Amino acid sequence: MNPKLRDVAEHAGVSVRTVSNVVNGFRYVAPATRERVQASIDALGYRPNLAARTLRRGRTGLIALVIPEIDSPYFAELAARTVRIAEARGLTVLIDQTDGDAEREKQLLHGQRSQLVDGVLFSPWAVAPAELTARTDPVPLVLLGEHDGTAGVDHVAIDNVAAAREATGHLLSAGRRRVAALGIQPRSLNATARQRLTGYREALAAAGLPAVPELEIPVRRLHRADGHAAMLDLLELPEPPDAVFCFTDELALGALRAAADRGIAVPDELALVGFDDIEDGRYSVPALTTVSPDKDRIAELALDRLTQPTTEPRSIVAPHRLIVRGTSPS
Repeated sequence: MNPKLRDVAEHAGVSVRTVSNVVNGFRYVAPATRERVQASIDALGYRPNLAARTLRRGRTGLIALVIPEIDSPYFAELAARTVRIAEARGLTVLIDQTDGDAEREKQLLHGQRSQLVDGVLFSPWAVAPAELTARTDPVPLVLLGEHDGTAGVDHVAIDNVAAAREATGHLLSAGRRRVAALGIQPRSLNATARQRLTGYREALAAAGLPAVPELEIPVRRLHRADGHAAMLDLLELPEPPDAVFCFTDELALGALRAAADRGIAVPDELALVGFDDIEDGRYSVPALTTVSPDKDRIAELALDRLTQPTTEPRSIVAPHRLIVRGTSPS
């Protein structure tokens, strides 16, 4: 049986109100009394009733982070940063995985578990923009990543068009002229891949080069295996690319392995740029050139919007930078 406030009060020899003040962080409790109450809480294994606390205080101190794939290195790193920054602000993060499933995303978008949390950080892959803007759940929501047609919803993202343009321009400035784009997702409702494709095409146009359909490569998922398979197909072209801009680091790592399997020297014969700056890319051979989103700043900005919402939803741009390593000429 779970101990109650009165059990803690009797154990500590204080009033129920004093125990409540300690549990709820009330400042004006004598240090000796606070220590005695905390000792009784620890001894009895008392845990506050979150539902009751929510009714009293109107908040839980919990936020939800909803991401497509917990085992994706990018989302894992973003989640870790979000947890640390939220903890420093006195918040606890509950993490939910959707696998990019539309029905699962809709359930979480429209209030499943929202009674448990004060706000939701959400990175959807499968729900349509109309579904996002039609949300009626009053719990604050901040989208992570770009989503076309969601002007009425708070979201935090980097400038994917500018980042892709910079990454592609880096390859072109090194003298590469047959640059592929690997990572197009025609069936995804997430706008990130489309915006990276736009930036890629803008860089080609600025260099006076046409977009070549056979070099714009779709993938089913954004994993290493998809990058490996797509790169092998590119290397079978009559005129293979001399550089590849990959829409994620996982795709780039798969492409790097494919180049090694075929005996292609990187970066001399084939240059590669990834996106996300995941830890694995710093230890590949050669180390991966990549676009690095500021994950700490993304988490900070998203938490700011979640905990201090204003009446007008905002689209906030987080910083990024290109990190040149061994898979592309410096």
